[in-house]
Amino acid sequence: MSFIEEKSRMIRERAARDRAARGKAGFWDELRVIPVPARIIAVLAYAGVVTLIVTLFHLKPHDWENWNSIEMTAFAALIPIFASLYVLLIGYVNGDAKRRGMRRVMWTLLAILIPNAIGVILYFLMRDPLPSSCPSCGKRVGGSYAYCPHCGTNLAPSCSSCKHAVEPGWANCEYCGTKL
Repeated sequence: MSFIEEKSRMIRERAARDRAARGKAGFWDELRVIPVPARIIAVLAYAGVVTLIVTLFHLKPHDWENWNSIEMTAFAALIPIFASLYVLLIGYVNGDAKRRGMRRVMWTLLAILIPNAIGVILYFLMRDPLPSSCPSCGKRVGGSYAYCPHCGTNLAPSCSSCKHAVEPGWANCEYCGTKL
């Protein structure tokens, strides 16, 4: 591996660590959530739909004669892409539910069985926050927890005066101005 490739790899890794520290994952980090079997099924779905469309075009050419060649090309290109993207989206729901500690089988089945991608939309509306680690004991806690269930550390500090949530590094409350 050359010096430039090694330096480039180190920069990418540092950027991924910085995003993870801020709690923000990049696009490619989120794609890694999709399980490998879902990726394989998406490729097979793409190939299967392409094969089906090619077979339909060759078996019944008289039915397609009224179509413009641009319409046929768009149809033949977009349908397999949408089918494979839908499979990848269901795979993402499965992997993300596992990552968040949710019932992944239930959410995957809902994403598959509820028509028109409404199950996928429901998942994105109702999913739990990403779990984090307790700053005191280091154990994994739910993203919506206010206190660590293991050691009792306050995970969501609040202002002593107005009780609004505050960030750990703040000097004053943004709502009432009380010194923290």
